[in-house]
Amino acid sequence: MIIKSPFLASLRDVIRVKRYSLQTEKSYLYWVKYFIIFNDKRHPKDMGAAEINHFLTHLAVNRGVSAATKNQALCALVFMYKNMFDEQFDGLIFSYAKRPKNIPTVLSPDEWTSHSLLDT
Repeated sequence: MIIKSPFLASLRDVIRVKRYSLQTEKSYLYWVKYFIIFNDKRHPKDMGAAEINHFLTHLAVNRGVSAATKNQALCALVFMYKNMFDEQFDGLIFSYAKRPKNIPTVLSPDEWTSHSLLDT
């Protein structure tokens, strides 16, 4: 992967030093690049919690991404700020999204005996 941005190249180097998987590297670089472009190509050190919250809101509301995808974007941004700028944000509105629980369908004894699968 060819990276033209010196900032993204240095972020890639940090990811590799920490021995993250290649797939994690690709996804983190994608989300950081998307975050920068979304914020009019401003440098991440000039942005903070407000921009992160706005970006995550955009992902959830306008793009309708899944909880797992939003978590991945959040992880990429947290990784970048922690490892590139030694910053952690307490002012984030967002926390890691929880996936909806699938509640199993339970049949009553009467429904079970009258179920068509038993007749076959």
